[in-house]
Amino acid sequence: MKIGIAGTGRMGAAMALRLMEVGHAITVWNRTPGKTQVLSAAGATVAATPAELVAGVEAVITMLTDDRSIDELYHRPQGLLSGSVEGKIFVEMSTVRPEVERALAERIRQKGGSMVDCPVGGSVEPARAGKLFGFVGGADADVARVRPVLEQMCRRVEHVGPVGAGASMKLAINLPLMVYWQAFGEALALVAPLKLDPERLVSIFSDTSGGPNVLKARGAAAAAAMQGKDSGAVTFDVSLACKDLRMMIAEAESLGMDAPVSRSALKSFEEAVKEGMGNADGAALPARWMKRVKVR
Repeated sequence: MKIGIAGTGRMGAAMALRLMEVGHAITVWNRTPGKTQVLSAAGATVAATPAELVAGVEAVITMLTDDRSIDELYHRPQGLLSGSVEGKIFVEMSTVRPEVERALAERIRQKGGSMVDCPVGGSVEPARAGKLFGFVGGADADVARVRPVLEQMCRRVEHVGPVGAGASMKLAINLPLMVYWQAFGEALALVAPLKLDPERLVSIFSDTSGGPNVLKARGAAAAAAMQGKDSGAVTFDVSLACKDLRMMIAEAESLGMDAPVSRSALKSFEEAVKEGMGNADGAALPARWMKRVKVR
């Protein structure tokens, strides 16, 4: 299949490489051209503009930072919707609020195209291996059309409702993940006086009800941060965590409820950003909190 990918940051690039490996013809575009060089070397075609990308493919995947990025990419001069999109299908994979996806899908429908939203669970390594978890929102026929491609990117694909449902599910899934790093930091503070080896601490937590899947996957990075070592490649930075938490709180408010745990975590994460941790991996947050303890 001829597939275009717009947005080749960490996740978009990993997905592009995966899809090339399984036989798809990939065209890419990124606002920062340098981020397409690795993909070009691997055999991808680089489009000069988003409009050019759309013209040469059957399906377009977008993986972007936020709703502003979506608005700019789709609606700018020479943007994804500036030319004909008749019969083409868009797979919007960014983590944004459901209302953003619904509004975009309507714009695409008015131009003769179709769209599903499919934000994913997982980071760069699962994306590279085709082991993400896809949360899909869209009409049955549209989801069926792109399911074969999604199944090459994801270990599990769940169609959870109409367009926007995928976004709702992704925010819900990310909420306990975001607040866990703060909770884990507070838990570590309680045992800081024991002066246990960080790797041993992570191992203990991972083997109990206090250790969710993310600790098994990112525990080594958390332990390295506690020891002041390099925790490896960033998979999800603190600034993005703040963005997601703000969206979760806004979505909760739109449903007539509060999100006190999310608000508390956001406050701590925003403090971390002010301290210069915006580009640090979320797994480094527990170490930051643990350092506040006054060991007796």
